[in-house]
Amino acid sequence: MKHNHRIAGLLAMTVLGAGYFLVPLRSAAASADSEQITKLLADAKAEAVELKADSADLESLTRSTRSWESHAGKIEMIKEHVNNSGKLLTKLQEVEAEGAPWQQTVIQRIEPLLKELAANTEATINYLDDNRSKIHFPEYRDYVKANYDLATDLEALIRDFVNYGEARDKMERLGAKHEITS
Repeated sequence: MKHNHRIAGLLAMTVLGAGYFLVPLRSAAASADSEQITKLLADAKAEAVELKADSADLESLTRSTRSWESHAGKIEMIKEHVNNSGKLLTKLQEVEAEGAPWQQTVIQRIEPLLKELAANTEATINYLDDNRSKIHFPEYRDYVKANYDLATDLEALIRDFVNYGEARDKMERLGAKHEITS
């Protein structure tokens, strides 16, 4: 009987000891950058750049004498960028757990900004639909300016994190190269 307790105790210690060594391995794997997330973030950055450019174009239209149709066409392009960004965010969220902590952070920070941008884009579209003759009024300009500001913030957020990831990757490669030559 005493022998069985010793075996059970040794078995428990072995299992706990193995678990002790496996946990750091899992943490190390979780801290490595996900190539899939890196690719999706690069796609999100490209989409955000286009979104910011089209938002700037729409903002400049508010200072022109162009027709409401010109505004509607540009808003449609912005809506398409917002929708594409939403699809990319969904893909990012599906693989978020596989990413490094910095990748998980950027995914979590994109969501509220993109939701606000989507809501503001919808409000801008609704305003234009209801007020085609009032595209030079302050209320419309405020919607458009808010859209531009949000698009600028989204682009900067994604760009800064992508740049961070690239710099981090470069430093890790340089560190590995230094270890090999040492």
